[in-house]
Amino acid sequence: MKLDIISRRGVIFTGQVSEVVVPAYEGEMGILPGHAPVLAVLVPGKVRYTTDSGQKNYAEISNGFMTVDSDNIRILVESGHAIEE
Repeated sequence: MKLDIISRRGVIFTGQVSEVVVPAYEGEMGILPGHAPVLAVLVPGKVRYTTDSGQKNYAEISNGFMTVDSDNIRILVESGHAIEE
């Protein structure tokens, strides 16, 4: 899947991932390949994602929203930063 996390200041992360978990308004939401199209409101918290190479990463985000369509995930937020492990 292709993941883009973008804030007002620029790109936080862009790349291929195997899974994503976001802090949605109604609770955490997991996204795996083949997920149905969705639009979700996000709350401040951590986006967790695993790259195709197996590396687990995080991005601390503010309010925003996420769209999922055809294995393309776009997260747009007010502010945020990446945290790599």
